[in-house]
Amino acid sequence: MIYAALRWIAGVALHWFYGDIRVVGREKIPRDVPLLIAVNHPNALVDSLVVGWLMPRRVVMTAKATLLGNPFIAALFRILGVVPLRRTSDEIKARAGLPINPARNSEAFQEMLQVLSRNGAVLIFPEGTSHSHRQLAPLKSGLARIALQARDIGHVGAVHIVPIGLLFENKATPGSIVGVRVGDPIAMDNWPTASNHTVLTAELTKRLKRVAEEAVMPSQPNVRVEKHSVMKTFAIRMAAGWGRLTHRLPIKIARRWALNISTDPDEPAMFTIVLGVGLVLATYAIHFTVIDALTHSFWIASLYLGALLVGAHWAAFEPHLKH
Repeated sequence: MIYAALRWIAGVALHWFYGDIRVVGREKIPRDVPLLIAVNHPNALVDSLVVGWLMPRRVVMTAKATLLGNPFIAALFRILGVVPLRRTSDEIKARAGLPINPARNSEAFQEMLQVLSRNGAVLIFPEGTSHSHRQLAPLKSGLARIALQARDIGHVGAVHIVPIGLLFENKATPGSIVGVRVGDPIAMDNWPTASNHTVLTAELTKRLKRVAEEAVMPSQPNVRVEKHSVMKTFAIRMAAGWGRLTHRLPIKIARRWALNISTDPDEPAMFTIVLGVGLVLATYAIHFTVIDALTHSFWIASLYLGALLVGAHWAAFEPHLKH
């Protein structure tokens, strides 16, 4: 329930900053099988939000362990079940030249294997770090090792690796476009048993390059064609207009604030989302208090709060529907 609510918030909040999120190849994502989702990493934490919103099922995220130093992020990781990974570069800095423990991520690997054994999905950024270059960084072998261990040692059947490429028209510019391309999955049941993790990583590199490094931004808007009655179309447009009216000010403030405090291109969208959620929740509290004081009715104030949530939803998604 918490995950579903946060996923909805992420989808709405992403549309506060970006003009559209265009998805190509969504039908290639296997359903009801264990998934390892391999994604390029051009925009820090925003990448996880985009993929989490895209996937029609719960996704277990991975993130660098250094983020656990922030108490708020550590608490959020526990709620969402994020698996922290200890990167070699971070370990080198932390240990100041002392030998690095080669088994530092063994517990994280076991946790991901357990998720796969329960038919779950795990998101991994195999480049290991976020960067602004179009060219992929060399992929780490961890994802391939997990896939082979799940099949050969854990005896988990039907494991698939799904490559997903993220393309940002201009990741630091409000109203710009995000492109998502889903590549051809690797079915581990059909993968040669004699191959090692190096060969599998090379194949994953080729497939991820096709949807990320070598791909172009999808040219068609991400619209969903639906036939609505006149009354439903009118209701959606009214709800969207109401949502834009009641959310315009806090989102405008969040965008400007985020752009002013950002020091690199990875920050504006993430700061807009974080600040926007905070400011919107604050305005909700003010709305609720005022309506409750005027009507002396908790239930009327609650219904009004529900109308704000409906407005937020359609303000984000109504422009992407084709009636």
